[in-house]
Amino acid sequence: MIDDLRRLALTVLQPGYDGTSAPGWLRRALGEGLGGVVLFARNAIDAPLVASLRAENPAAVIAIDEEGGAVTRLEVGAGSSFPGNRALGVIDDVRLTERVGRQIGRMLAETDITLDYAPSADVNANPANPVIGVRSFGPDPDLVARHTAAYVKGVQGAGVAACAKHFPGHGDTVTDSHLALPTVHATREVIAERDLPPFRAAIEAGVQAIMSGHLLVPALDPGLPATLSRAVMTGLLRDELGFDGMLVTDAIEMRAVAAMFSPGEIAVRALAAGVDAVCVGHTTEDGLYEIRDAIVAAVREGTLPEERLAEAAGRVLALSSWYAERPALREKACADLDQGVGLEAARAALTTHGDAVLDRAPLVVEVNTRLSQAVDPATPTGVMAALTAVLPGTAVARMEPGGELPPFDERPVVLVVHDAARHEWVRETIARALRERPDVIVVDTGVPAEPAGAAHVATHGISRVSAQAAAEWLTR
Repeated sequence: MIDDLRRLALTVLQPGYDGTSAPGWLRRALGEGLGGVVLFARNAIDAPLVASLRAENPAAVIAIDEEGGAVTRLEVGAGSSFPGNRALGVIDDVRLTERVGRQIGRMLAETDITLDYAPSADVNANPANPVIGVRSFGPDPDLVARHTAAYVKGVQGAGVAACAKHFPGHGDTVTDSHLALPTVHATREVIAERDLPPFRAAIEAGVQAIMSGHLLVPALDPGLPATLSRAVMTGLLRDELGFDGMLVTDAIEMRAVAAMFSPGEIAVRALAAGVDAVCVGHTTEDGLYEIRDAIVAAVREGTLPEERLAEAAGRVLALSSWYAERPALREKACADLDQGVGLEAARAALTTHGDAVLDRAPLVVEVNTRLSQAVDPATPTGVMAALTAVLPGTAVARMEPGGELPPFDERPVVLVVHDAARHEWVRETIARALRERPDVIVVDTGVPAEPAGAAHVATHGISRVSAQAAAEWLTR
């Protein structure tokens, strides 16, 4: 009996790990029934790595955050081949979004990854949002809904499961849930009209998974974050919206919930609330088994019904089966290379003002806005590399928040910023640069402010192709 419970408890866990090869403890846990693994750029992801994990447990759900744009795990070195959600929302061509989703799914199919923790279905209703921003298709619920559905169809059309996140919507927040617990101050009616339509659209499109957001939403539950709230996870998502797929937590080491409870208690409370899979983005052997044992103890003590744990494990295995039943879709997707779709989208998303053209190597000043912790710290803006490819001799200087601009000389100056609309200090930096050099060119890779400079290029996302599109336009 206890062995069966341990296996069920392991089935609902999806841990991450350090290192470029899977550690022995993780392999052993997979052999004991561990239901999944979440991979990050730090793991040097490739098909042989995934094959080594599947050798221990062929049914394991291998998951990854591959949103495109700023959040990429497979292409973190050079930047994503796809411009990201906001760029797709700016274009507003659902067929193009589906093509991009299919190519992201194709990339994951080639690596034999089960589940993409994407797309972000959040409506970026608050311009001050520090963690969603360009990860959202935009601030309009209808736009976000139709592109969420298109992205889901694209990824799943390639035989890889998609996951809409962060339920019930992380868009109207001013706090990064990696760092603290955000509160959504909105009525139930506003949430229904603004935040829920993209999740309804994802469910109608057949999305296989939904990820909870670590959010306090007093209109839905005044006492507990959504991840731990039965009113939100079961009452709203299951009963009202009718979702019957796998429900996974956002990473439970995020401070929004980790500051409240131990990892084991978070897992137990989330499962009791109606969650099926617990994402532990970073753990160790001891940490994993402590969570497993906490779940087993909760069942034995009657805190967590065994039927609820069995139901959760069943949904994890159902998602694994969904993937196993679609090898033909993945084979077809792998043969269907739409190689230029990312650059096509990046070019279409550019918003440009002014007429300055670069005809010689510039000085690129990277104004280093602090990106959210969802973005791998190694992710480049790509603008320096893209301009160097066209104009050899391009130089770079990096400016930290509160720092001074580098000295300017006769070279053209390109100021690369992110989310100027959100950061007053970035806008002040642009204004200061323009006082010194009115011919400064500004490239904004985030949510832009009013255009400024001899030329202003908004890419609406951080990616290799977004940078290439900007460099093409500036050297046209």
